[in-house]
Amino acid sequence: MNTTVIFGARSGIGLHLARRLRANGVTVCAMLRPGTDATDLEALGVRISRGDAFSTTDIDAALDLAGSDRFDVVSTIGGRREDGRFADEDGNINIAERAVARGADRFVLVTSIGCGEMAPYRSERAIAAFGAAVDAKTRAENHLRQLMPSATLIRPGGLYSEPASGRAILSDDAQMHGFVHREDVAILLERVLRDPATRGCALAAVDADQARSVNPIQPFPLAG
Repeated sequence: MNTTVIFGARSGIGLHLARRLRANGVTVCAMLRPGTDATDLEALGVRISRGDAFSTTDIDAALDLAGSDRFDVVSTIGGRREDGRFADEDGNINIAERAVARGADRFVLVTSIGCGEMAPYRSERAIAAFGAAVDAKTRAENHLRQLMPSATLIRPGGLYSEPASGRAILSDDAQMHGFVHREDVAILLERVLRDPATRGCALAAVDADQARSVNPIQPFPLAG
C-alpha cells in the first residue's frame, strides 16, 4: 500500500486506522494540533508533524512527511471553532486542495450519514442536533468531488467507542441509517484503501446488526 497521511489521527477512527496500517507495515504520517499528546502514535512509529487544518502551510508540511513516496490521504477531522468556522468544511477543503495539488493517489474523506444525497432522509431530531455540522461536511464532500472525482466518501452512522464487532458493512443506499463502532470504521477504511472499486464511491458505514433502511440491505462488495 501507499504511504498514508492521516488528518485526525490523535484519537478515534484515525488512531484505530493508524494502528491497523502500521501493524501491516504501511508507512503512516499524521498531522496533530500543537500541544496534543502524540504518545500512542509515536509508539507506533508514525511520522508526525504539528499544525492546523486551517493553515495550508501546515498541511503542506504534513504531506511533506510522505517524501517521494506515492501517498494516500485520509481525513477524519471535524469540529467547530469559536469563530464559527467548521473544520468539517474549511479544514477538509484545505486538506483536499493541497492533497490534490500535491498528487495524492487516493483521498478518503470520513463524514457522516446524512451528508449529500442522504440529506432528504434525515430525521427532524438529527437535523436539530447535527444539521449544521452535517451540512458543513456535505460542502466539503462536494468540493472534494469537484477536485478529485475518484475520491471516496465514507459516512459512518452514530459512533460507538466499544471494541470492534467485526460486523460493519458499507452501503450505497441513501436511506441507510444505523450505528457503528469507531474501530470497525477503521477496519473498513483499511479495506477501502486496498480496493480500487471504491474510488469515486460515497458509502454509509453501519453495523450490520444496526442497519436500518426501507430498502433491502445489500452491503457493498468490498474486496479483502
